[in-house]
Amino acid sequence: MTGFGPADGLVSLIRADLRAKALWLYGSAHGRNVLKTLLTDGTFAMLAYRGMQCCQRLRLLPLAIVFNKLNSFLGGCLIGRGATFGPGFVLIHSNGVVINTAVRGGRDVMIEHQVTIGAERGLSPVLGDDVFIGAGAKVLGAIRVGSRVRIGANAVVVKDVPDDTTAVGVPAMYKARRVTPHIAP
Repeated sequence: MTGFGPADGLVSLIRADLRAKALWLYGSAHGRNVLKTLLTDGTFAMLAYRGMQCCQRLRLLPLAIVFNKLNSFLGGCLIGRGATFGPGFVLIHSNGVVINTAVRGGRDVMIEHQVTIGAERGLSPVLGDDVFIGAGAKVLGAIRVGSRVRIGANAVVVKDVPDDTTAVGVPAMYKARRVTPHIAP
């Protein structure tokens, strides 16, 4: 986003988020699918989060708080004002999602409903790129979740998760995933 003003950054982030969600839901990010994505569960919460994030960068604290509260009441989720995620942030379903203000996430983070990404003793997780977190999962404390990681439904992650793994269980155990390159048709 270097070289862009806050409004340009906001538009490009929202565009990337909507495309990522359309690709997840419909298998392509063509215009019609992006438009359908605007009406799906979780999209309002994604937009409210990006608005809040932009207001935080512009130091418009009262407006950031308004976006935060709208997200809580209408989006069904709580995302701390300081939480940051790269492009392609997707709330597949926003109901019950709680994300601590100190959480840092990379590109293409996909989150299902009832997920908690929270602090322990004031220290929060850092998520890599291309991370999927299944419904009901908890990611807690000063841990690093690597890139290309899948966290299963209802898993409780309290230790670092290396790149290219799947974490499942309570507490979560992980197994290396076979990563196959994407081949375009």
